[in-house]
Amino acid sequence: MNLPKYKVIPNEIGDTYTFVSEGKKGMIHKIISFQEIEKGLYNLGFGDINPITKELDDKVVSNNGDTEKVLSSVVSAIYAFTEKFPEVWIYAEGSTPSRTRLYQMNIVKYFDLVEKDFELQCLLNQEWEDFRPNINYEAFVIKRKRVNYDNETK
Repeated sequence: MNLPKYKVIPNEIGDTYTFVSEGKKGMIHKIISFQEIEKGLYNLGFGDINPITKELDDKVVSNNGDTEKVLSSVVSAIYAFTEKFPEVWIYAEGSTPSRTRLYQMNIVKYFDLVEKDFELQCLLNQEWEDFRPNINYEAFVIKRKRVNYDNETK
């Protein structure tokens, strides 16, 4: 994905990434965290780094004017994480319904790229299904598609 993004910096293990959003409200430190919730399934946590506790705050609304660049940075961390851990599924759900909807709008916008590189399942009424446009999903899981030696997706 060749969209503008911030430089994301991984921790030593490769399960946490940080970057700095630069916008109309200044510099805001962001964090992306992949936490294993069961074997082979990781939760995608994303938000601001709380300046006092130094922990992820996924409820704060930054409104720094750089949403596209921030989301592209999160996607670049997903690519880096799944490059290192290609067999895992990543669970993503916004901290609010409107944030989940924002994630879905970006899936729609870049669906060709998502479909090319990832398996995608969407949660609707306690059931997982293939993505369909114009449906408000509750959550998503993605897994990097396997690539054979000829660089063709399996």
